[in-house]
Amino acid sequence: MSSKKPEQPKDPSATTVDRRGFLKGAATGAAALAVTPVARAQEPSAYRASFTAPSYQQMQRDAGLVELPAPDSRGVVRPGSDLMVQALKEMGIEFVASNNGSSFEGIQESIANYGSPPNHMPEFITALHEESSVDMANGYAKAEGRPMAVMLHGTLGIQHASMSIFQAYNTGTPMLLIVGRDVGFIQAHTADDMAAMCRSFTKWDAQPTTLSECIDTLHEAYRQAVTPPTGPAMVVIDIELQKEEAQDFDLPRFRPAVIEGVDTATAKDIAEKLLNASNPRLETGMFRTPKGIGAAVELAELIGASTSTTSTGGPMGFPQRHPLCGPGAESNYDYVLGLEADASDLSLKRPIVNSLTAQRDVMGIGFGSLREDYAPAPPGSEPTPLDRSPRQPQGTVLKVDAQASIPLIIGELSRLITPAKQREIEQRKARHARTNRETFLTALRVAVEEKKKGWDLSPVSTARIYAELWPLIMNEDWCLASPSNFSGAHHRELWEHNKPYSFLGTQGAGGMGYGPGACVGAALAARSRGRFVVNVQPDGDLNYSPGALWTAVHHELPMLTVMHNNRAWHQEYMFLQYLAGVRGRGTDRGHIGCVLRDPFIDYSKMAQAYGMDSEGPIENPALLTAALDRGVRSVKNGKPYLIDVVTQPR
Repeated sequence: MSSKKPEQPKDPSATTVDRRGFLKGAATGAAALAVTPVARAQEPSAYRASFTAPSYQQMQRDAGLVELPAPDSRGVVRPGSDLMVQALKEMGIEFVASNNGSSFEGIQESIANYGSPPNHMPEFITALHEESSVDMANGYAKAEGRPMAVMLHGTLGIQHASMSIFQAYNTGTPMLLIVGRDVGFIQAHTADDMAAMCRSFTKWDAQPTTLSECIDTLHEAYRQAVTPPTGPAMVVIDIELQKEEAQDFDLPRFRPAVIEGVDTATAKDIAEKLLNASNPRLETGMFRTPKGIGAAVELAELIGASTSTTSTGGPMGFPQRHPLCGPGAESNYDYVLGLEADASDLSLKRPIVNSLTAQRDVMGIGFGSLREDYAPAPPGSEPTPLDRSPRQPQGTVLKVDAQASIPLIIGELSRLITPAKQREIEQRKARHARTNRETFLTALRVAVEEKKKGWDLSPVSTARIYAELWPLIMNEDWCLASPSNFSGAHHRELWEHNKPYSFLGTQGAGGMGYGPGACVGAALAARSRGRFVVNVQPDGDLNYSPGALWTAVHHELPMLTVMHNNRAWHQEYMFLQYLAGVRGRGTDRGHIGCVLRDPFIDYSKMAQAYGMDSEGPIENPALLTAALDRGVRSVKNGKPYLIDVVTQPR
């Protein structure tokens, strides 16, 4: 049963017009006003007939001056949107990021007022752009290993958000996208199949037609998002379902996703081969959640295997400074097991979203980065997120989730290991730990000497930013949430990446505007967990979505932003200079369209305009450490901070 809307105060002489009728009338009037003076003179009666002056009631509604209905005049006792919010609570959705839209006003009102306390689990996060709201969900999921939700307003919200959704799909980031649909309002904002606009780069979508279907669909969307291959899932919800009277509808319980690993026979076979090897090796990639990392650490320690890591290139990687992480004492590995990574003997790798592209790409767009024969380079190895090349696994690949498989392997190993074998394993672990420590220190000394180049130059070297920031945060629970490929990625050699969220990696598809929103999303995850989020922010990237700074201030997020302000889109600058050079035209005009000067942009003032404490621009490197220290202290005291640093190109 649909709910009735409370009546608005009336001018006795006015006729009743709802918001849809009023906006349609206003649009008609605006079109009539666009008629040229000549046409008006020729057809005065037609012009007058096409426009009706708004009534008192309409003007009051448009100006937001209508009186609220009395508290005892509730038109809906148990709105459907309350049940939708309850479903989000039971799925553990912590935040819903959104830019306001009337097509989901029912859900938004329920988030604000339903529950005890209201606006909690989920909390409504105000974004100034739909693109940033999806980037926030991307950063949050990378940091936590689970989805948050985003609400988008109709066709326009999806189009604004589409680039960010595409990037999340490229990285297989799970998120729940809720799209409001309001057929009777503004027709340009609605469509019969809105999800089709991004079906080629979402994992799953649905458009329920009843309240019961809606709850089931929200549950399924969450399961689809977190089940390999992970990715964004979209649900389109009509406004009338949000406002429907639920009466005595019984909310079904949420059933979590069941993610299967290897079968018992395979687990036993793997355990036996690991146990019989004299020098086993684990090649590890990106796990789904922190639990996967914990299981991988337990397996490595149980069998005494040296391990690799992708933690310097993205989230959910094996701890970089774990004693077993490194090449180990000997490189003659006699059994190599891949856990979400390629290995010479056997790899356990969950499917990636690329495998869905053929069935979801109904228009045959053929996105290059999503083709089955292309795969991303291992995190941390590629110079840019766009460097992709065909890679064939070296050994046998089982398309199965490694995280779900490891506990079964550990169970078999625990049953098979004898006391004599345990002593052998302990000796091997000690040898690996010594060698890995020596390898790390040698690489660090080389890196430090390399980073000293240009140390005292102005503009400031990017290596100096990372080097001077590290001592200030090394004892904090930090998260580097910004991509680092454009700022030299110096953290890879200078910092220690030991947490699942130490570094959240790149954009996914190399799209600009990702960094500010993703860092805010990571800071949402960090706010109640005592973490410290670092954002080394390229200037060109910030100019796409600066409004994310306001969200950080408004929600009091622990985020330190250090501008990598090289006053250019420098990658394109280099490309253009090179092309002009090889064409024999010289490089003196290669800056056209590539630099951000005349005038320079003052990012400190930009941050202040959004209410964020800031300082700069800093060009003298001798002033850097003190500024970084002030920024760290500000964030630790609960206030986000921005430092504008004028930097070398890379």
